[in-house]
Amino acid sequence: MKTSEQQVLLNVGDNLFRSRSSGIYYALFKRDGKQIRRSLKTEDKDLARRRLEELRSKVNRLADLTGKAIAFEDVAKRWLDAISATLKGASHRRRESAINSLRPFFKGKTIRSIGKLDIERWATQRSGQRAARTFNIERETLRQVFDYAIRHGLLLENPTAELKRRKELKTKARIPTRKQFRQLVGAMRESDRRYWQAADLCEFLAYSGCRLGEATAMTWGDVNFDLKNFTVTGGERGTKNYEARCVPLFPALLGLLKRMKGALAVEPQRTDRIFEIGSAKKAIATSCQKTKLPDFTHHSLRHFFCSNAIEAGIDFKVIAGWVGHKDGGILVAKTYGHLRDEHSVQMAKRMTFDANLVESEPENIIRLEEAAE
Repeated sequence: MKTSEQQVLLNVGDNLFRSRSSGIYYALFKRDGKQIRRSLKTEDKDLARRRLEELRSKVNRLADLTGKAIAFEDVAKRWLDAISATLKGASHRRRESAINSLRPFFKGKTIRSIGKLDIERWATQRSGQRAARTFNIERETLRQVFDYAIRHGLLLENPTAELKRRKELKTKARIPTRKQFRQLVGAMRESDRRYWQAADLCEFLAYSGCRLGEATAMTWGDVNFDLKNFTVTGGERGTKNYEARCVPLFPALLGLLKRMKGALAVEPQRTDRIFEIGSAKKAIATSCQKTKLPDFTHHSLRHFFCSNAIEAGIDFKVIAGWVGHKDGGILVAKTYGHLRDEHSVQMAKRMTFDANLVESEPENIIRLEEAAE
């Protein structure tokens, strides 16, 4: 069998072919009048036969009528319903928004009728309409919808498999300096009394490295003053990766919590929230405007924690564990690596000794030979 001028497939078994040029085996058969041709990605005949049977089994599991009749938007809805229990609120809204944006492109199409050309048309049109990040979220959503269809026997292959992500421009993290942080908190302390708890929350975020939702969900029972540590659970919603973590009570954080607890009229219960407010957004915006600071956010304070930890010489992996990253420090290194380089340059300036440089010794130095006399 000749499929092109460059490739000739030789029939070596029932629905089994081998490329004369490369030696790679291929499966070739028909189902429901449609020809199915797949590379088995091996030169081993026995392995090729096993993969051929696996392929036949997958094809036979395809739903004949149901798959043809199910619309793309119905499959997308089923997929979203299936994963809803594993998604945070923001993540669910992001996926739901992506599906709503995809729906007009594939309206009226069944899941099985959508091919690579349809995906290419969508990508071409969408690339000119949306930023890279939005495009990538929709692409990932599209890919997962088709993967879901494959797992349920509605499709044989994913038409988005070769669709590439768009390169996203990296935005530099907006990190306050220590002076700016003091100005921000100071402006809150000097403002209306209602901003005092916002100032406490900002200090907590800056001294702990917690995300906003993790901080506002913390109770006094999560803090162990005796062992000098605190547990981040994320409350009912859980942390971003659904895993609790135990973090040391850093000196500044310990001082803040003791001060806050001491200011309470009565001893707090273990289940009492540390913060009554859920956000300091307005207070931060007002204080930044008042002091002519950049537009910092809650997350800027998490950046502040990480940058200070790096300047203190803390290992990336340790910082990752403190802030709840599961990658062993890769994201911390990517996001804040330049800060360590800048800090290293500043520290290098202190290395001023030189063999040719004559310096007077401090008066508090006693030479060993003088001590012996």
